[in-house]
Amino acid sequence: MRPTLILAAFLLFSLVSTAQTQKPSAAPDREAQARIPIAGAKIFQQQCAACHGTDGRGHGPASATRKYKPANLTLISQRNDGKFPYQRVKETIEGKEPGWLALGNRGMPIYGPIFHEVETDQDWGEVRLDAITKHVESIQQK
Repeated sequence: MRPTLILAAFLLFSLVSTAQTQKPSAAPDREAQARIPIAGAKIFQQQCAACHGTDGRGHGPASATRKYKPANLTLISQRNDGKFPYQRVKETIEGKEPGWLALGNRGMPIYGPIFHEVETDQDWGEVRLDAITKHVESIQQK
């Protein structure tokens, strides 16, 4: 009889602890929502448009306050023989590539650490970097 009681108590304990750790299905899973990747266009509007403009041509509202005019991001492919240098652009945004320096001053924030520290899972930083790089690629002039 004793083993049966112990088994019953163990099963009851397991059931109660599982029920307490489960979230109600109607409540939003905040961690899952926080990990939904943001579209590149949205990241661009939040992080880049102030200097580069909403269209990426370098005429954002903060561009007037900059010592050097922000780059027209729609001309990157034209300046590279019609080919978009995806990896170089991504590394420039991330801060691995020095970018287009202006007298030794990078002139633009390094977003790699920012994107990687947004989430506890740093892989989402890579997702954001890819998303914004693909957005910059999508606004290239033909």
